[in-house]
Amino acid sequence: MSAQSTQRFALLAAVLPIALVVTWDAPPPLPQGDATGPRRPLPAVERPAPAPEVVTRAEWGADEELNTEPVTYTGPSRAVFIHHTNHPDDYDCADAPEMLRSMHTDHVSAQGWDDIGYNFVVDKCGTVYEGRGGGKDRYVLGAHTTGFNMDSVGIAALGAFTDPAAVPGELITAIAEVAAWKLRPGTDPRERVRMVSTNDDSRVPEGDPAELEVVSGHRDIVQTDCPGDALYAQLPDIREEAARLRVAGGR
Repeated sequence: MSAQSTQRFALLAAVLPIALVVTWDAPPPLPQGDATGPRRPLPAVERPAPAPEVVTRAEWGADEELNTEPVTYTGPSRAVFIHHTNHPDDYDCADAPEMLRSMHTDHVSAQGWDDIGYNFVVDKCGTVYEGRGGGKDRYVLGAHTTGFNMDSVGIAALGAFTDPAAVPGELITAIAEVAAWKLRPGTDPRERVRMVSTNDDSRVPEGDPAELEVVSGHRDIVQTDCPGDALYAQLPDIREEAARLRVAGGR
């Protein structure tokens, strides 16, 4: 092993992903409407956009023996929640599979989940990885946005992304491709969706509704600074690109 590889391995071993990065500031109010006026509706589409290329769990070396519960499936995705993993942004993309293996272990052993929490993980080079097991083409119930895991997909960007210079275009495009693919047919990624909380661990009590962006940040529903400020600021661009891809994919 080279000295450079040894240094990278030491960094990965020392820094585990933080699934929920809590901020003690008062959370902003939940969105209650669109102050910018009506949005442009998308034409109805019979199918989502085509699937992007996805590195499977077998390809990145997931240890399937770590998983503790059978896979649970949910309905077609009504919303997408964008996360970050809080790794340092200066990682080498060649190390992403190793980082995923460490994150998988952390989510099961430290967080107490039955598998990696996110349905998909995207690295800064724009490579999409299958996260939670159960079939990348199916609607798998994740552990990514407490209270709102049903009928939704969690996409995590591998990194912290608090610095605008650290958010590459390849990352934004890849996240939009996954959103355009996984949202149920006919959905406009630029619109809002009304969802009901399934437990009391988010900012919305169990049984209460929340009006959310179809493509939301984790911080929109849970008291956290996830995703990082710079990535969160790019959510409008992700919505627009996902919308464009869905219109193109439905023709």
